[in-house]
Amino acid sequence: MLTLTDAATRKIGEILKEQGPTVAGLRVFVQKGGCSGYSYGMSLASETDATDWVGEFGGVKVFVDPASAPLLNGVKIDFVETLQGSGFAIQNPNAVRSCGCGNSFETADEAGHAGAEESAT
Repeated sequence: MLTLTDAATRKIGEILKEQGPTVAGLRVFVQKGGCSGYSYGMSLASETDATDWVGEFGGVKVFVDPASAPLLNGVKIDFVETLQGSGFAIQNPNAVRSCGCGNSFETADEAGHAGAEESAT
């Protein structure tokens, strides 16, 4: 399904630890919208749904709903820190194009052929 780098796992683990035991993990999803058709979303999840894909990375649980799963298959999530700022970067092999701001993407089902596109959220 999707993977987290060590840096992303550490950062998400820090965020979850600050939230306490009421947060079960990170929900990663895709929704219609943005300049290119789909946009990424991440939220803290207090529970999982029975139909979710559940992955665990270094003790960090990640949940993906069935509608988002095909668009997130093969995604790699990293956490990057630069002089300009820090944030999560998403590499999506299903994306054929992303918008200028890098927060939305288009898939091969909408246009073209799939190729690795990168987006920072």
